[in-house]
Amino acid sequence: MPKGKPWKVKEELLLKTLINQGERMEVIAAKMGKTTNSVYLKAKRMGLKEEVTKCGAPSSSIELELPPELPSIETALKILAAALQTAKQPNLNRTEILKLNAVVNLVRTYQALLAEYIDYRGIERKLLDMEAKYAQLVKETS
Repeated sequence: MPKGKPWKVKEELLLKTLINQGERMEVIAAKMGKTTNSVYLKAKRMGLKEEVTKCGAPSSSIELELPPELPSIETALKILAAALQTAKQPNLNRTEILKLNAVVNLVRTYQALLAEYIDYRGIERKLLDMEAKYAQLVKETS
């Protein structure tokens, strides 16, 4: 159940207008005198999810750039090794530890997905070989 004061119709209209104009959640919250989180949640409840994603979630300014090629397992392991070395440093603050933890989890996930992908490509290659052999057999028996 929502907390805080209920939204007025005028506020909902203003929210929709500001999101459609491409305003960031932080700016909208400041203009409306509300928290960024309440603005974000209200926008989602109003079905403005796509617009919210375009404008960014609260405190989010990260844009993902796709690499031209998939990093190898060796590269992922090097990233993991670097994170482990960094984790050995004394006096890391909470944010640094959380970032390192995220790196470790991302490398693990990447490794698992890459292994599945490589396995899939192997199965696909075998299937194509079998189809070629079948086509050759059909051709020979005709």
